[in-house]
Amino acid sequence: MLILRSKNDRGHFNHGWLDTYHSFSFAGYYDRRFMGFSSLRVINEDRVAPAQGFGTHSHSDMEILTYVLHGTIAHSDSMGNEERVPSGEFQIMSAGSGITHSEFNASDTHELHFYQIWIIPNELGIQPRYTQKAFSDSKKTLILSPNAENGSLKVYQDMKLWRYRDFEHESFSVQDGRRAYIQVINGALEISSQHTNPFNISASDGVMMSGENTFNLKANNNDKVEILIFDLP
Repeated sequence: MLILRSKNDRGHFNHGWLDTYHSFSFAGYYDRRFMGFSSLRVINEDRVAPAQGFGTHSHSDMEILTYVLHGTIAHSDSMGNEERVPSGEFQIMSAGSGITHSEFNASDTHELHFYQIWIIPNELGIQPRYTQKAFSDSKKTLILSPNAENGSLKVYQDMKLWRYRDFEHESFSVQDGRRAYIQVINGALEISSQHTNPFNISASDGVMMSGENTFNLKANNNDKVEILIFDLP
């Protein structure tokens, strides 16, 4: 079964300096139907005003992935990292036994747009760590995996994250008993499966798949498409 998580139904708060949408319950947004999906706990789409950001705060026992769409993040943490994460790059941080960090829009003039994704780890109390990477523009790229295979970033969970872009037709399968989550980053496309009739999705929509193994994607003509696909336990 494929279940649409429409962009228009997400939790939404505009704090002036931060315009944020929550796919799952987070902070002041609560919906018992959407507390997460498998090991996915948070998918937030954030837009941060120039020179604004998240002051120093703490995390523990969470895998925190950031994907920058426009602008640059200025990152600082208690491990001594002082980094810039520009548009197109991914950043993974294992909070583990405990970490403090801050994230700010590095620009004084342009808005910052990014996704922050939290993944519940399968190991607790690990040593905190930080990594960031720019990947190639391939049509299919492995971003996260438990063993950092094929140049992907390591994640402490039995899951993989793929990025697909600029395709016409694609099929994606998971093993029996696993689930998938599809997050549309750009463009518009049609999605279908054996048990679900085709329906259209577009930028910022999400789709949850459970109880079956394969779904099909068909991009709209002349549309620049980019999606993230999570293969989940």
